[in-house]
Amino acid sequence: MIAKTWSATVLGVEAHPIEVEVDLALGLAAFTIVGLPDGTIKESRERITAAIANSGFAFPIRRITVNLAPAEVRKIGSGFDLPIAVALLGAADAFDPERLAGYQVVGELSLEGRVRPVRGALPMALAARRRGARGMILPRENELEAAVVAGLPLVPVGSLAEVVALLRGEWTPETRAVDPAALFREAATFAEDLQDVKGQEQVKRTLEIAAAGNHHLLMMGPPGSGKTMLAQRLSTILPTIGFDEALETTQIHSIAGLLGASQALVARRPFRAPHHTVSQAGLVGGGSPPQPGEISLAHNGVLFLDELPEYPRAVLELLRQPLEERRLTISRATIALEFPCSFLLVCAMNP
Repeated sequence: MIAKTWSATVLGVEAHPIEVEVDLALGLAAFTIVGLPDGTIKESRERITAAIANSGFAFPIRRITVNLAPAEVRKIGSGFDLPIAVALLGAADAFDPERLAGYQVVGELSLEGRVRPVRGALPMALAARRRGARGMILPRENELEAAVVAGLPLVPVGSLAEVVALLRGEWTPETRAVDPAALFREAATFAEDLQDVKGQEQVKRTLEIAAAGNHHLLMMGPPGSGKTMLAQRLSTILPTIGFDEALETTQIHSIAGLLGASQALVARRPFRAPHHTVSQAGLVGGGSPPQPGEISLAHNGVLFLDELPEYPRAVLELLRQPLEERRLTISRATIALEFPCSFLLVCAMNP
């Protein structure tokens, strides 16, 4: 028997819808996942097997084939645990698999069947809305983050057993109404203030000009003269971040796993200050799969490079193209991803 559901994978700053198909067939017991999965998804077989058994369901002793379509798209992340497990139980007649139609499901499973939060819930929710999904079943910890996407019904769950009870019609989740505009207003507060700086009138005037005209800035002065303190307060006098800008910035921070369970939006312009020992991949992004670096995390905000002469020349040279184009393309043998990086560069150094 075959059961199907939908999930999503995040590549760059965009999420791509993925159809999860599970087939149970007679034959020697096996559990195979195909469709270009990464190592995390291949390891999900052990998590899913334990989670189903520890949630009180019978694991089918059949030849199990899981297909993640389209096959040519690389599948990344642990968010496929829950959709695979749910589709597997649907194929095993734990509930009517037709009830899965239209839902997008994401979530990582623990061995006891608890649903853990995942990275990139916001771009996944945006992808679900574009696809016209009936709703999105997601970890309870990701509910606030995904709730900023208007028009998408959310079903927050805490365990695999709750998902099965929902699809059997035995349980109704508790959802909370979220006003994205209200969350945006509440989060748009600052702990720093330019008034904290006493004196330095010429430098403060320079900061105002840089903020008004979006000019990059180099401050040179002796240690203890307040360069770092001034730079930290530059983002507080920049034009107020708009909702669309905040949504784009939040997507990047969500992918990087920097959003807390109580944070729905990055409603302030980010301020990033990497140490001068930062690597090339740490600054511009990279890895496998490619992740956003400091310059993308500073998108719509400020990137502060303290002790500028201490940075390796090769690292500084990487800033040329992002400063000009305000977008960065990371190319690998199998994939090329684009990250936004429109930031205000502020540097500081000693004489």
